[in-house]
Amino acid sequence: MNLIRSHQPITAEQLAERVGVSVRTIYRYIDDLSVGGVPVYGEPGIGYALTEDFELPPLTLTHDEIAALMLGVEMLSRSTGGDLATAAKTLLSKIGAVLPLRSFEPTRAPVRSLGNMLNDQSLNHWNDLYQAIQHQQAVMIVYLSLNEQLSQRIVFPLGLFYWGSKWTVGTWCTLRKTYRDFRVDRIQDLDFASDVEVPE
Repeated sequence: MNLIRSHQPITAEQLAERVGVSVRTIYRYIDDLSVGGVPVYGEPGIGYALTEDFELPPLTLTHDEIAALMLGVEMLSRSTGGDLATAAKTLLSKIGAVLPLRSFEPTRAPVRSLGNMLNDQSLNHWNDLYQAIQHQQAVMIVYLSLNEQLSQRIVFPLGLFYWGSKWTVGTWCTLRKTYRDFRVDRIQDLDFASDVEVPE
């Protein structure tokens, strides 16, 4: 729906490529929208678009859905690095802008998450690891093991995983030549590593 809301015609082939389905499936979607009362118009060789005066109905969420959304955003913003935390807060603002004011009062939510789940150093490391994953970049970490041994290694972060109380980062360890998991809160230092080839 959002792909054809811009009032700029888009062809079935372009829609199929963007959504990752067949052209036949797009035709079926267009038919379903038309039957449902959505004013989609199309011209051969030009594409499909919505009429300019069409607006989607306001977003409606139950109280439980709103509470779940606000709790999820609060927990995300208090347990991840700056980039994802900012995105979560922006998402909450966008949803709040289309909800009735009375139903969306974050400070009166019945369930709240009020404490940070990571210290400032771990939050910074979390954000750097997230960026490294996004850009397939190696990092050099100084890690304190459970038996209080420090080690330095270069790793390729692959994913961040939350286990209910601790974050871990799954990596490819260039020292061990295998996959290794590290607790984010036990990373003592972290720097981006350059000139390290991405493993195949």
